[in-house]
Amino acid sequence: MKIKISNYWLFQLAGWTSLVFISYIIAFTFNKANNAFFVSLACSSLIGIIITHIMRMHIHKLELLKQKITYQIIGFILVAVLYSAIIGVLVELVDFYILHYKPSSVSVLSLGKRLFLSSFNSLWILIIWIFIYYIYHYYQRNRSQELDTFRLENLVKSLQLKTIKSHINPHFIFNALNSIRALVDENPERARQAITELSNILRSSLNSDQEETVFLKDELEIVEDYLALEEMRFEERLKVDMDIDLDTLQQQVPPMMLQTLVENAIKHGISKKVEGGFVRIRSIFKDDNYIMMVENTGQLEVGKPEANNGFGIKSTVERLQLMYGENANFEIKNLNKEEVLTTITLPINVPVKYNLAKN
Repeated sequence: MKIKISNYWLFQLAGWTSLVFISYIIAFTFNKANNAFFVSLACSSLIGIIITHIMRMHIHKLELLKQKITYQIIGFILVAVLYSAIIGVLVELVDFYILHYKPSSVSVLSLGKRLFLSSFNSLWILIIWIFIYYIYHYYQRNRSQELDTFRLENLVKSLQLKTIKSHINPHFIFNALNSIRALVDENPERARQAITELSNILRSSLNSDQEETVFLKDELEIVEDYLALEEMRFEERLKVDMDIDLDTLQQQVPPMMLQTLVENAIKHGISKKVEGGFVRIRSIFKDDNYIMMVENTGQLEVGKPEANNGFGIKSTVERLQLMYGENANFEIKNLNKEEVLTTITLPINVPVKYNLAKN
């Protein structure tokens, strides 16, 4: 069985081993190297490995890497001072009371001065350790951000292509054009309007990868065009209700996301009911969040997860995760025996932050 050593332990072993080697070479140069010195140096390095590992756990618990830069600097300084003092005390205990190693240069000093000197020497080592640790995680964060950005760009392009395909599939084109054809003689004005609505939807699909987010009012215009075309097909079988808080019209939302939810509601809900049903869209602010809700006639059937595991829902969840991370939430559930409720919760108009892997 192949044992894999993490990068952290590779750095730990390499760093402290290098410190032992360099210290021994320096001591050897000045004719101060002997067996006792080497054992003391090895024990000090072992103490360093153990204490810095505990220090790392402390840094994780305090979540220093997630704090503002000012708090990070203060936190790392305090941690370095605290743990350098601990190392200093332990090194003195091991050298003087266990190994009985007492170099002539420090044996004449008082205990307090020896502890201070040992802690001071340890402080510089810990400062270098923390610096390397911080640089490593800074690099990892940037690398992770680049990967997440690349993933998001690929996902958006994939969504664009799949959305275009879903809108240009034969059923959609046939239904839309068949409805428009029926209106050409009966209501030419409505037919021209329907062509414009269809054109707007296709144009929006083509441009959906140009922006990370759009204003809700722009997204609603596309949804209204889509619903207008579907109302021609379903006629009295489709009822639409919109409850939009006017203050939310400037909220930034991912493009085509609401349209995807509405399309999912009609495809998996309304179209399966002979008597049709309703789609209700609600947009509100609540506490410090923006909430988008789509309620529709239908049911999520046990053993038939296509309604809540299809491309539309999966792509929505993936986009939210990549764009907002834990700051966004998606939920779809049966509201009762006749209705399904889909809810998306977003932060209120904050810059999109790609979800970073935890360090």
